Amino acid sequence: MCPPAPDAMHGVTFLMSKLGFHVSHRFAEAVAPLGLVPPHAGILRLVGEEPGQSQQALARKIGIAPNRLVALIDELERRELIRRDRSPTDRRVFALRLTAAGEEMDQRVRAIGAEHERTVTAALDDDERRTLAELLRRVAEEQGVPAGVHPGMRTLRAGAPTPRGRSGG
Repeated sequence: MCPPAPDAMHGVTFLMSKLGFHVSHRFAEAVAPLGLVPPHAGILRLVGEEPGQSQQALARKIGIAPNRLVALIDELERRELIRRDRSPTDRRVFALRLTAAGEEMDQRVRAIGAEHERTVTAALDDDERRTLAELLRRVAEEQGVPAGVHPGMRTLRAGAPTPRGRSGG
């Protein structure tokens, strides 16, 4: 006999969706005092992990058109968190690197992220946290969700507003 279908308002997918919204919103609130929105934080992390990558390579990694990424890179460059260097092999290509201030900001965001994870998973012990992470990784992999890139970054739009209407400065 088949088990009854889960009530849509109490099933795993509903809970994951509800919690995902909550967690994303809380992270956005946590980085807002730094003058960042979550896509800025993601770009800083990705550039810090692979310095010298081109804007085109970063756009491919995120899964968006390069022109949609330009406005966010422009904002981070104005704030002197990222710099664009001409590629020594192709003068048409910009290599992205964090500045010293960008490296410091990336470290601050990582510390916020670690605290955010501790707060959100406070109801779990270390073994439960590891088990949950592994189960979610398996579900994400089976669903084709790329590792290391938040799918929300694929919805980036040029000229994305910065927190509280600030111009990013």
